[in-house]
Amino acid sequence: MKLIRNLPNFLKLFRSIRIFDFYAKDITAARNEGDPVREREAIAYSTHIWASKVAEMFKMEVTVEGRENIPEKDGCVFISNHEGYGDIIALFLALEGKQLGFIAKDQLESMPYFGKWIKNIRGIYIKRGSAKEALKSIQEGAKTVKNGFNLVIFPEGTRSRGPKMGEFKAGSFKLATKAKAPVVPVTINGTYHMYEEYGLIKPCKVNVVIHPAVETADLDRHGVSEMEKQVENTIRTSLEEISKGDISNGEVS
Repeated sequence: MKLIRNLPNFLKLFRSIRIFDFYAKDITAARNEGDPVREREAIAYSTHIWASKVAEMFKMEVTVEGRENIPEKDGCVFISNHEGYGDIIALFLALEGKQLGFIAKDQLESMPYFGKWIKNIRGIYIKRGSAKEALKSIQEGAKTVKNGFNLVIFPEGTRSRGPKMGEFKAGSFKLATKAKAPVVPVTINGTYHMYEEYGLIKPCKVNVVIHPAVETADLDRHGVSEMEKQVENTIRTSLEEISKGDISNGEVS
């Protein structure tokens, strides 16, 4: 029954991806010409246009704190908790002006439109269950970041489907430390109201908090371990505070 009720919205979401057909030529041209600045700008613009349309379509209201903490320089790794499918939309809106690629499970690569789109915005697919293949993906991601592109990682590895954050997976920060890139912690709350809470797409209110960047370039092994704990604690503590004020149940009035 829920599948039938969601079908019209799923079709709208699927069709919305076609907006990237209009911008894909600009992204590809910039990439082929070796112009990373223009490529990042084209990706950032197109993803924000798409996210804005989807948020309007499904009545997602996003409130952002800490935009002043977004590094001016590119080549960053944004680390965020992962409540639901709406996290990607929320991040594109909150980090407007920044090119964002995502670390995604390799099963998504075969999805029509979505699979090609994730790759085109500099996303990286990672194969779960294979340490060798995962290492290749990490190395590819580190190279992408070193080349000036930004990546988003969800260290929980899967959606929490609620306001309680799961534990961060071991090795989640390897890509950032290999690239010696700044890590920017991001807290998201409310996206699970969009779909995961009831299994139906509903209007929702979302809070995004962008925390100050943490440098990784000069960290030794102990420093890396402490940095990982610090980032996880920053996001977890912030989420707990935001959740206390989520008295509206995330619904848009």
